[in-house]
Amino acid sequence: MEQTSLLVLLGTAAFIGFLHTLTGPDHYIPFVAMARIGRWSLPKTIAITLACGVGHVGSSIVLGTVGIGFGVALGRLEWFEGVRGSMAGWLLLGFGLAYLAWGVKRALRAQPHTHVHGHANGSVHGPLHGHAGNHAHPHGADKATQSMTPWILFTIFVFGPCEPLIPLLMFPAAKLSFWGVGLVCLVFGCCTLATMTTLVVAGYLGLSRVSFAWLGRYAHAIAGLAVTACGLAVQFGL
Repeated sequence: MEQTSLLVLLGTAAFIGFLHTLTGPDHYIPFVAMARIGRWSLPKTIAITLACGVGHVGSSIVLGTVGIGFGVALGRLEWFEGVRGSMAGWLLLGFGLAYLAWGVKRALRAQPHTHVHGHANGSVHGPLHGHAGNHAHPHGADKATQSMTPWILFTIFVFGPCEPLIPLLMFPAAKLSFWGVGLVCLVFGCCTLATMTTLVVAGYLGLSRVSFAWLGRYAHAIAGLAVTACGLAVQFGL
């Protein structure tokens, strides 16, 4: 009977891990957007996605394991997971808004303009040009922003809980055996990571075939808008 119950739990863990990730655009859209605009390679994109996914699942596993080990009531763990979820939603929303603002500032800075040069004979000239983001020597602030992005995403995902893991999977598995908890966490984690990676790779390859030259200097702002939309969806259930 216990073996049958464990198999049912493992099947449930696999399905919930897949569905939880598929229906949460915050699990893949930020990676696709940041990879496309930051010109990340596919291996780098996969590595960042997996690192964030491990932090995302691992933090809930640690919390659930500690809670089970110390006999913490399920209600208290769910409350704490809710607090973490709210914090992660605000962090994602804040990151999206900050990146959007930075993208708009960057776009305005890249507007074509002139530098007037005077000469001894009294003539002046000022060739029209812009400082687009793809020129050979990007500004230090631009490079710092791009290098910080993976770490910001990782921090957000560590705070973000896997909402169904503890109440629907870990507590029922704990009634069966310690190994049951481990197997449930392993199956749930692997399905979550596999789904995240598959969706991110699909989005990455799909967007690599699309030219975004028409977006011009507003590309970073639009990427920030996409992340902001994910933050709003997480925080307010839009």
